[in-house]
Parts: sequence; C-alpha cells; structure tokens
Amino acid sequence: MSARVGVVGAGLVGLAIARRIAQQGADVVVFEKETDVSQHQSGHNSGVVHAGLYYTPGSLKATLCRRGVALLKEFCAEHALAYHEIGKVVVARDEVEVARLKDIEKRADANGVPGVRWLDPAALRELEPNVAGAAALHSPTTAIVDYVAVARAMADDIRTAGGEVRFSAAVTAIHRAGERIRVRAGGTDTTLDQLVICAGLQSDVVAELAGDDRAPAIIPFRGEYYRLVPERANLVNGLVYPVPDPAYPFLGVHVTPRIDGTVDVGPNAVLSLAREGYLRRNVNLRDLGRTLAWPGFRKLALRHWQAGIVEMRGSLSKRAFTAAARHYVPSLRTADLVPAPAGVRAQAVDRDGSLVDDFRISALGPVLAVRNAPSPAATSALAIAEHVVARLTEPSSS
Repeated sequence: MSARVGVVGAGLVGLAIARRIAQQGADVVVFEKETDVSQHQSGHNSGVVHAGLYYTPGSLKATLCRRGVALLKEFCAEHALAYHEIGKVVVARDEVEVARLKDIEKRADANGVPGVRWLDPAALRELEPNVAGAAALHSPTTAIVDYVAVARAMADDIRTAGGEVRFSAAVTAIHRAGERIRVRAGGTDTTLDQLVICAGLQSDVVAELAGDDRAPAIIPFRGEYYRLVPERANLVNGLVYPVPDPAYPFLGVHVTPRIDGTVDVGPNAVLSLAREGYLRRNVNLRDLGRTLAWPGFRKLALRHWQAGIVEMRGSLSKRAFTAAARHYVPSLRTADLVPAPAGVRAQAVDRDGSLVDDFRISALGPVLAVRNAPSPAATSALAIAEHVVARLTEPSSS
C-alpha cells in the first residue's frame, strides 16, 4: 500500500487495522478522542479470548474468531504478554439447556474449535469441584489476556512502523475533496486517501459524518459486574458460563477469572442512558434522544420488554447476581461479591428492531465503516484487520 490512510478509534480493532496498514508500508494516522488507547469497550471487557463455540458456521464471527485466536496467541508470544489457556465450561442446568448445549457442540465442531468435550455431572465436578449442572461442554483452549496491554503493544508497533497515533483528536467533520478525504480531528485538518471508521460506541455517529447514514444504529447496554472477594477467588479453576438463551443477544451472568487473579461475576445487560455511561448516574440527553428516536429501538423494546424489566430489577440487587450465578456455582454467597467496574456494549440494531449479530462493515467510496463489532471482536481484532485491509486494497474500495 502507498496510500495515506486514517483510522478513527484506538480500540483493539482500530489499532489492529492501523498496525497492519503501517506494516504494509502505508502512511497511517489513528485519530482517538481520548488520551490513551482502549478507553471504552476494549478496556472494559472481560479479557476472554473466545475459542469460537457459539457462532454460526461460515459467519464472519466464526471465521474471524478462529483466525483471530491464532493471531492473538502469536502476537502475545512475540510481545511477551501473558496468555493463559485456563479453559471454559458452558453449563446446562436442565434438559432444555442440554438440548441447546448439544447445538453449541455442533457449532463448535463445525467451527473447528479444538479439544471440546462433553462432560457429565461427575466429569464436570472433577474439573470444577464447585460447579454443578446436568451437563457441560469444556473448551480447554479458551484463554484470558490483558487487552489493554495488547492495545498498547499494537500502538507501539504502529509507531515503530512509522505510523502515528493522535490522542485528544475527536473527529468532528469528514468531507470528500475530490478523490480524497479531509478529516477534522482535534481542531486540525488532515487529508487522506482512505479512511476506516472503528469508533465502537460512536460508530454510527462518525459514519454519519462521512455521509453514511444507513442502519444499523448503536444502542448502548451497560454490563454491570461484581467481583469475588480475594479469599473466594479459588471457587472456580477456569471460566464458567451458562447456556445462552437464543432469544436474547447476551450470554448471561458468568464467572470470569482475570489475568490479574481477580474473578468477576456478571454481566447483566441494562439500557445505558449514555453511550459511555459506565455509572448508573451517567446520563447524556443527546445519546438518550438518539436511542429513543431510532425506530428499531422502539420495536426492540416492544419485543423484549419483559426481559428488560428482569435485567433492570437485577441490576439493583446483588442478590440477583448471586442467585443467577448460584444456578451453577451453588456455594456462592452474597457476601462473596463486591462491586466491580462496569462496561458498555455497543449493540447494533437494525430499523426493524433486529439485533445485528455478525460483524458488519460498510463502504462508501474511500470510507470503510466498521458498523458492528461485538464480542468476539477483541479476540478477532487481528483477523478483522486482515479482512478490512484486504478490502481497502481492492480496486472498488479506492
């Protein structure tokens, strides 16, 4: 590549794309409105490297997750970053969930996830003595990392390859100037040949600046966590997840050891009143207005209002978190939990109210916009970079 390329967003996906562009010899600049990398979704996630169990075979999620795992493991080894394959069990409580779990097993097999095995209750107890269930799937290669450290290493690679990461550079205007693009960020204009938008929670807003006002829109959902007190952090050996409800886009409350030795319990999923609303008291009227005005949100709310009420009630009660986790960790007590930092998920919603499940990338001339990059985007970031940069170099993208 010989173009001058801009990337909006210094989260994991934006940095991975910029890194690949820089290492291919192009002049790249990353525009980040915050003062450091990974200040939003990339720095507020659970730190899990997903193996690819759940995703529809053949989807971008499935393909890029499996490729991304290999690339991320290699990246961490090259940069001396911790990468711990602690494994995960997905636990079914009853026969209904056992049937769903068998479907997950089929998907995992179709996606080529290595080492997945079926556990009966005795085998589950042998692996996780404090976990109970009717059956479970064990994924031994599911891992944990420090994604903020990964992002900082990516930023260092960009600079080493001659690229630039600009902080305090919020993008406020994007204009086409003939075959080129002029971006105003941090009060400075920069002229580019191509632009990639990886703005996460603000992805639809920034895409609109470039003239791309198509669906989906971002609806923010806050995920709240509790953390096990240190003396109870040994309750689990690896990651412990419930069987997800296919009618709902979130995985449910799970138990997640982290790279620093702490163990989180969560998250729930409640509508956030601000796109970057990590605290319950955070309210942004502009963000809330966009959410309420989006036709897809109203349809989504009508479809899932009962589940939403359950989640909102649960968010106000530590007992609700404890009860959810006790379905598969029976010895967990309310006193074992203390509050932990929350995250906000950028949930893309189409006009018809459907939740966008797969990665979605749109093109408008020389602008590519990553319109939806939900979990496992962190796992998949380096593979997403391969995919996006291949599109950038196609003749139709220039």
